[in-house]
Amino acid sequence: MTDILTITLNPALDVLTTIDKVSDTHKMRCGPTLKHPGGGGVNVARVLHRLGANCVALYLAGGVTGERHHKLMSAEKVRCHVMPITQETRESFTAHETSSGNDFRFVLPGPNVSATEYEACFDYVAQHMPKKFLVISGGLAPGVPENFYARLASLAKQHGVRVVLDANGPALAEALKVGVYLFKPSLRELRELTGHPLPDEASQMAAAQELIQSGQAAVVAISLGSEGAMVVSATEHWRAQALQVDVQTTVGAGDSFVAGMVWALARGDSLLKAFQFAMASGAAALLAPGTSLSQAADVHRLVPELMVSS
Repeated sequence: MTDILTITLNPALDVLTTIDKVSDTHKMRCGPTLKHPGGGGVNVARVLHRLGANCVALYLAGGVTGERHHKLMSAEKVRCHVMPITQETRESFTAHETSSGNDFRFVLPGPNVSATEYEACFDYVAQHMPKKFLVISGGLAPGVPENFYARLASLAKQHGVRVVLDANGPALAEALKVGVYLFKPSLRELRELTGHPLPDEASQMAAAQELIQSGQAAVVAISLGSEGAMVVSATEHWRAQALQVDVQTTVGAGDSFVAGMVWALARGDSLLKAFQFAMASGAAALLAPGTSLSQAADVHRLVPELMVSS
């Protein structure tokens, strides 16, 4: 039995290229491409594996793109269970504009998943429930009902397994109604969920506390982009500024953040220590292009540089 199971219903083959400047109308001649296996739970599992966690990545995959995705996962020696689907796994395309340092990310909707395919995924989780954490990360594939994450969260809670949720839209709202252990929104996602502008730290913390008091989450970790992040529980509140690193990409930092936190919590660390590893892991993901994600050595090196306040 694994300690941590990550779920990705709409993985992607992540393709990165570079260009001097993005413009309309004209053909844009790009540089060489980098390809990585992507998707929320896939990325979390890749980093967890590097940190030494006992983890399995469960994801749907189909077609030639799905085969290439799985070969890349196998090359990284990440433990996987692939649920086959009829349609082709999607690609996601990122153009890194060298003149500005900005990333332009083009995210395709992905394949339509049948009821037989997503129910097979649910059945696998029911039969292979992890010991500690079920990580539900990324968006739903077309065809998967909006209550699917809620069903998974309810199943995990019945088995005493802590649920980590990093999703968006109606599927996110439905899962929060069931209640999860850790919810990791970006500030934009938290604004969309609450319908409030949340302009400052006090309002952001109040929004997190409201989610906790209503039973929707035990811990809320809010990523604030270049402003850092905060983590809130019923009894603790920590805030950290973003580490200053040589940024090569912005892709995958949120998934790496989740991985660092889950890894530390799974080994029994305090919430503060887990937050430190989350921040270091998120910053480490910025150091390499594409969806390279964070490396364990960089994570451990960056932890002592963090400034955390309560």
